[in-house]
This record gives sequence, structure tokens and C-alpha cells, in this order.
Amino acid sequence: MLLGTVLVLLLFGGAGAASAHAALRATDPEDGTVLRSAPRDITLTFTESVGLLDDSFRVLAPDGKRVKVGDAGHGAGGSETARVTLPARLAQGTYTVAWRVVSADSHPVSGAFTFSVGKPSPAIVVADTGPTEDPATESLFNMGRYLAYLGAALLIGTAVFLAACRPPEPARLRRLLWAGWGTLLGSTVFLLVLRAPYESGAGPSAAFSLKALERTLGTRPGEALLVRLALLLIAYFFVVRLLRLGESRLPRAWQAAGGVLAVGLALTWAAAEHASAGIQVPVAMTSAVLHVLAMAVWLGGLAALLSTLHRAPSQLPAAVVARFSRLAFASVTVLVATGVYQSWRGLGSWSAVTGTTYGHLLVLKLLAVTLLLTAARLSRRWTGRLVTVAAAAEAEAVAVADVKAETEVKTGAVTRGKVPERVGVPASTSASASASASASASASVEARDEARAEGVVREKAAGSSSAPPPVPRTPEPAAPAYRYGLRRSVLAEVAVGVVVLVLSTVLSGTLPGRAQAEAAEAGPATGGLPAASVTDVPFAVGGATGKVQITLDPGRTGDNSVQAIVYSADGGLATVPELRLSFTLPAQRIGPIDARLTNKGGYWGTDDLTLPLAGDWRMKATIRVSDIDQTSVTKTVRIVG
Repeated sequence: MLLGTVLVLLLFGGAGAASAHAALRATDPEDGTVLRSAPRDITLTFTESVGLLDDSFRVLAPDGKRVKVGDAGHGAGGSETARVTLPARLAQGTYTVAWRVVSADSHPVSGAFTFSVGKPSPAIVVADTGPTEDPATESLFNMGRYLAYLGAALLIGTAVFLAACRPPEPARLRRLLWAGWGTLLGSTVFLLVLRAPYESGAGPSAAFSLKALERTLGTRPGEALLVRLALLLIAYFFVVRLLRLGESRLPRAWQAAGGVLAVGLALTWAAAEHASAGIQVPVAMTSAVLHVLAMAVWLGGLAALLSTLHRAPSQLPAAVVARFSRLAFASVTVLVATGVYQSWRGLGSWSAVTGTTYGHLLVLKLLAVTLLLTAARLSRRWTGRLVTVAAAAEAEAVAVADVKAETEVKTGAVTRGKVPERVGVPASTSASASASASASASASVEARDEARAEGVVREKAAGSSSAPPPVPRTPEPAAPAYRYGLRRSVLAEVAVGVVVLVLSTVLSGTLPGRAQAEAAEAGPATGGLPAASVTDVPFAVGGATGKVQITLDPGRTGDNSVQAIVYSADGGLATVPELRLSFTLPAQRIGPIDARLTNKGGYWGTDDLTLPLAGDWRMKATIRVSDIDQTSVTKTVRIVG
């Protein structure tokens, strides 16, 4: 049931691309700048630490050929920077830099920008950075991440439930415990193999490269996954020992070993995700570990409790439920405390709650947690009633046992005075023995009546005292009803808990509001987008076909330069007697604005186009190929502020 729910949520909730935590803060050279001389290197600065790839930088020359650069490394700013060395001499023109790094939370980030040496090129080569993540690889990788969280919850939660709550017949949780261990082990291997193509944006088939796997093992996420595998192999022996325990208490040495294993597993998440970068790293790492452990103890324990309530042939002792109730309350307290801190660390301001995707997801998670706490409160009520009924039944059983014991004592005392009849005894002696037996039987009846009377007196005395109201004589019919109610509330907790688990995983892969604000403060030029807007306008008129490549630089509000190059159908340069270009913004009723293109010798262009507002502008290109043949084509271009 849990696995099915997670898969459904994956299919319907994970269709969008995951946003990474690192955002580009600055570039050196700056995006779109014109330099007098070629720079010696390129440096990118991000909002948090990033990992580098073999192909982190691709620099394209003005003619579209790739420039040979040095190996990527970190700059003077440390792990929050990425730098690459350029050749000693660069030709004049505009260079396009496509970059790709891995965020501290293990998600890839990519983008592109331009700079020019001497003067801008007539046409800018735009690097196709492709999708940040291959859709198939991304879906598989996200599924592996969800299953890893689920496996950790089942493994840690069930183990803690067995050790701390000591349910009867612990062997009935064997399948659940091994399912958690196997799911976490399988998903870890899956993530380790798929890590390289996920970072590079390649398809799933690239996972079978030994070189890629070797590179993954040298990165921080790869090392964390490798440590998780080692801990799971050790945890195998702990699981075997736990299942052999029975109903007795786990020795302190094994409890300590289990605690160390659980903390180690939680650290493999904290060390490879956002808590390991940014502000207050030690506090954030501690909070992340406690959050993962509390989540696992609560949700995994709920699954174990639900399985026990459903499969146990006999009634579950109320003491087991009471122990888990106290454990769940402690887990919720830790979850709330760590969740508040992590929310503050991720948001940074109140405006980020409503103005960012991270804030929207956080609100949804808060609503789900509220429902979860409501179900948990209902479970605690059912637990309290069940414990009360169980205590009353136990008290009544003790009272009945006392009465029975006293009756047996008195009956035994009378029976010891009985003289058995022997063979060959005179008749007078036999008659005397019969009389004695009759007296003994009478005494036995009197003793039984006295014991019953004494029990009645005890009940009356209990009813007349200042103690709580008398316990019902037959509480058995109420106990099954309480257990049924507890089972339903725990089922509701598990269902909502799975939703919370999915939201938490999606939230861990979403750009925090604090990082988004830091990136926005750096200005629009640091967004990792191409510096210019390039649009291809195909045309066919008078037997001539081809396209016009129109470049707006920088493609933002204010002054823009325009370069328009005409290509023939075979891809070669073509000349036309006239090319006109105009822009209209229908939403604001602005235009048409004539670009006033002039023939620059090989291309048409101007440096005096001013677009005053951001929005979707209609760009109309009129191409005349002869004295009588011309056509007009309209395209929509996005102008940013």
C-alpha cells in the first residue's frame, strides 16, 4: 500500500523538473560585456558550493567552433566558485560560454552567457545547453530518491518499534523490516549507478559506463552513497540480531550500535544535500539528521504499529501502544523544532512564503503536517481509552484471582480434616466417617459462600470509596471497538505521512527562497541565460526560400542592437535588396516601432533600437527578394526587464 501510494505520487507529482538550490550570482567577465583584451580565465560565483564535472565549461568562438580550455576548478572564492583558464590569445568577436555544475544538494545546474573581445560579432553563436536533466533519467533518479526515503523510514522506524515498544510476536514484523532494508539497499545502488548520467544530463544508457561510475565515486554525493552502502551491510547483522530477540529487552550495547547506525544513515543525506552548504552548516547538519531520524521513527513506527494491529492473531497489549504513543510524541516534537529552523533557513523572509515555489511547497507541507497531527491526536485518544480499559481488565483479573486463591485456601483447610473410609473398619467407625464427610462438605459450601460474600463486600467497599468509578465487570466488548478505532486513525496517519514524505523530498530539490533572493539581488545578467535573443524567421517568396536569423542584443528593455543575417535554403549566406523590421507590443498598444535596418555589408543591422517595456513583442520582418517579390513574417519575441 505504501509503495503504491509513493509511485502514484511520483507519477503525478514529479513531472516537473527539479529546481536546484545553487543559483548563479555573478560572472567574470560579466554577461554581455565588451572587453578590450581577452581575459585569462572565466569565473562563476554561485549562492552556495557546487561540484564540477569533466565538461563543466564549453566555450564557443565567434565562428561556432569550440575553444580548447583548461580543466575546471574552484576559484579564489572557494567551493562556491567555478573557474576555467582560457587560451593566451582569443580572436576578436563574441564568445558564448555554456556551463554546467552540480549544486550542493546534488542537483545539476546549467546555463550560458556571452562576452565579446574587441567588438561584438555580427551574429552571436548561441550554445544549446539542452535540458538541465534528461527527462527519463530525472524521473528514474527521483523515484530512487523517494524509495530511499521510504526504505529508511521502514528500516529505522520498524527497528526502533521492535526495540523500544517490544510487541508480542516480533517475527510478524520480519517482512516489514527486511522490506525497509532491501528497499534502501536497492535504491542506494540504483542512485549510485544513475548518478553520473543524472549530473551530465545524459540518458539512462550512460549509466553503464565504468569511467562515469569512477568519477561519481570521487564526488561528495557518490561518497555519501558509498558510505550508506557500507552502513547497510553492517545493519544486516543488526537486523538479524533484532529478529532473534523475541519479547526480551535489547541489550544496551546493541541499542548503542543501532543508534550509531541510524545516525550514520541520516548523515548520508545531510552530507550530500543542502544542509552541508550555506549558513550555519553545523547547526543545519544536526537539524537535518534529527529531522530524518524523527521522520523515520514516526512514520516507520506507524507502519509497524499498523501491521501489528492488522496481523496479530491475539489482542495487542495496551502497553505496546502506550510506549509507541510516547515515542511518537517525542518524534513530533523534534520534527516541529527542526522543521521550523529549516523553514527559516530556506525562506529567509516572509515574502518568500507567497513569492517562491519553495514557499508554496512549504505551505502545502504545513497543511499536510497539520492533518497528520490531527490524526495523531485522535490516535492518542484511542490509545488512552485502550490503556484505561486494559488497566481495568487487569485490576478485575487480579481481584478475581485473589478471591479464587482465598477460596482454595479455605476449601483446602476443610478438606484436610476429612477422614477417608478404610477397608475392614467396623460399621460404627464407617458411620462416624460418613458423618465427618458430611460435615466437611457442609463446611466447604459455607467457605465458598463466605468467599462470594467477601467478594461482594469488596466491590461495595470499592464503590463507596473516593477512588475513580468502579471498573465494569465485562469490559471485553469495548476493547475491540477501541482497537478498531486506533487501527483506522493509524491508517490515516500512515496515508498522510506518505504525502508528507513525498512533499519533503520534493522540497529538498527546490530552490530555497533565500537563495532565489540572493540571485535576484545580483541582477538579471546573472541568471545563467543567453545574453542575446536569437530568432529564426523562415520565408518563401518568388521561388526563393531561406531564413533570416535576427539577433537582439541584449534582448532587454532599453537600447538594443540588431543583427539580421539572411541564409539561403542550402545554409549559405544570401543577399536581398531590402529587409525591414518593426516591433509592436499589443498588450500596451505600443508600436509599430521601425528598427531602421541598414545594409552593413553581409548583414543588416542597427544600434539604435529602443524597446521601452518588457513583454511579448510582435516582430514583423519584411523580406524583398526582387522588385516585385516580397513577404512578411511575424514572430513573437520575449523582452525582459
